Amino acid sequence: MGKISQKFQELGKKKEKALITFITAGDPDIATTEALIPVLEAAGADIIELGVPFSDPMADGPTIQMASERALAAGTTLPKILTMVKSVRRFSQIPIVLMGYYNPIFLYDVKKFVADAVAAGVDGVLLVDLPPEEAGDFKAEAESRGLDVVFLLTPTSDDGRIGKVARFGSGFVYYVSVTGVTGARKSVADSIFEKVAGIKKRIKLPVVVGFGISDPVQAGKVAASADGVVIGSALVKLFEAYRGDELKQRLADFVVALKAGISQGPA
Repeated sequence: MGKISQKFQELGKKKEKALITFITAGDPDIATTEALIPVLEAAGADIIELGVPFSDPMADGPTIQMASERALAAGTTLPKILTMVKSVRRFSQIPIVLMGYYNPIFLYDVKKFVADAVAAGVDGVLLVDLPPEEAGDFKAEAESRGLDVVFLLTPTSDDGRIGKVARFGSGFVYYVSVTGVTGARKSVADSIFEKVAGIKKRIKLPVVVGFGISDPVQAGKVAASADGVVIGSALVKLFEAYRGDELKQRLADFVVALKAGISQGPA
């Protein structure tokens, strides 16, 4: 059993839901990312998603697009991210998922990437532009080395897509709460709860919800039906305004509040 499954099992025994925090690797630089992972973990994050910066992030809204631009301008590359994760493993065993696009991995070489990612201590990969019906080779290579491959479901996913994700996915399922790109929203659609309930009837993996969740109240509302909540843009936005110790403190305070909101449930 991988670290992602272990984490959900541990949380389930305590009747808790997962808080998954997303930050862009290399924003504003790779050293800052490494320093922030233990900060997020200490504040209450259960799983870390590291965005792999890409020059054409079609699924991302302005906040994460700008974070990718900052990271790329700082010289962030996929090999540097893997080296950083390996360094993190000296002091933290929190589950780490790389989230991004297929092109950088294709250019890296799929077999080499999977081997290097596992050796570095990466636990899972989520590629937003690689659906399960096109992921056969990547999934086979990842599965052979124990690397979880996480797939997305959306409000428009039909029974066929849900079935494919049930067969090919591992770690957890990421349900995108809104159509369109990433970005914090002012409210959470009530349709999420019915959709998540329907997915959970067909998929044994934990189902987490992300895209658009921006505060502890929304996180608590979503966690009532899901197995976990992903917070991305609302965290990444802090990188626009703060640096150094102030950034660490702002992130820590926000993650503490998010975890409390999830634990308390809907207001």
